[in-house]
Amino acid sequence: MGAPGGKCTIAVDAMGSDLGPTEFVRGLLYAAEELKLDCDFVLVGKGRLLERLLKVRKLTVDPARITIHHASEVVSMQDKPIQALRKKKDSSMAQAIELLRNGQADAVVSCGNTGALMAGGTLRMRPLDGVDRPALGIIVPSRKQPFVLIDVGANPESTPLNLMHNAIMGANYAKAALGRTSPRVGLLTIGTEEGKGNSLINASHTYLKAINGEVINYVGPIEGFQLFDGGVDVVVCDGFVGNIVLKSSEALFGFIGDTMKEELIRNPKRVLGAALAKSAFRDMKKRLSPDHFAGAPLLGLKGNILKSHGSSNYIAIANALRIAGEVVKHDMIDSISLDINQANDLI
Repeated sequence: MGAPGGKCTIAVDAMGSDLGPTEFVRGLLYAAEELKLDCDFVLVGKGRLLERLLKVRKLTVDPARITIHHASEVVSMQDKPIQALRKKKDSSMAQAIELLRNGQADAVVSCGNTGALMAGGTLRMRPLDGVDRPALGIIVPSRKQPFVLIDVGANPESTPLNLMHNAIMGANYAKAALGRTSPRVGLLTIGTEEGKGNSLINASHTYLKAINGEVINYVGPIEGFQLFDGGVDVVVCDGFVGNIVLKSSEALFGFIGDTMKEELIRNPKRVLGAALAKSAFRDMKKRLSPDHFAGAPLLGLKGNILKSHGSSNYIAIANALRIAGEVVKHDMIDSISLDINQANDLI
């Protein structure tokens, strides 16, 4: 299979998206043609349907780079994770994970059921030695530069050890996806004073200080109003807090955008002003769009599994594939494993 320095192969769960396999095929081709992603792809799903979708597209990439792996079943968003894994073994999600497990792919990208993907990935790929629980990390735009937010929903109930591991995995992800050589790690809490926060935060702060300078570059606690200042590269929290932060931020970005549209067309003078500032609004939309960093890797597993929104459009899907390629290229699994073992020895 593909390895650092060589071409990688990405298994694509083409059936899990809310927008259907058509959007996944479009995203794959956009990644190959526009983003120049030098990877091979395995489209996993209903074979005849995927063949038809590829035939109606005018391919400008080598067709040999895209293969189809038939899977007769689909895990829906309504399926309960464990039941879906047990009853739908021939689902596109399960088969994509099996390709990864068997060494026929270097990464999996799915827009499907988050719980099923996490459960399937954890059960089939297993956590890295020393990792208690894997975590979902995602890249978020800020005033100066994007940062990694981890965990955004894998573990709503976490221990201090989990948060220490989140910091290590997030720092490695920031190195791979954002190119940060010594990522600054902050612990999200309600105050930066020593001892401010609940028992989880205080114990996690102690752990992070113990490995500071040895494994990570820990800059201390940060508050919510500091999130988008660009002062840190990795923000650490439990999955309950992280999921609320992520969804609230996305909703706020959308609210601000909709409000601006409403106000800019309220009278002719504003419409004219909006026309003159069109390029500025276009650049702002691009800068704040979550589509550019749409793939959230499930960090801490013995394999690269990335989750994208169920409603992801083709641009978001293409960027999830791009991030999967970056993760494989930087051999992130080995670096996480080394750092986890070193940290566990320090505490």
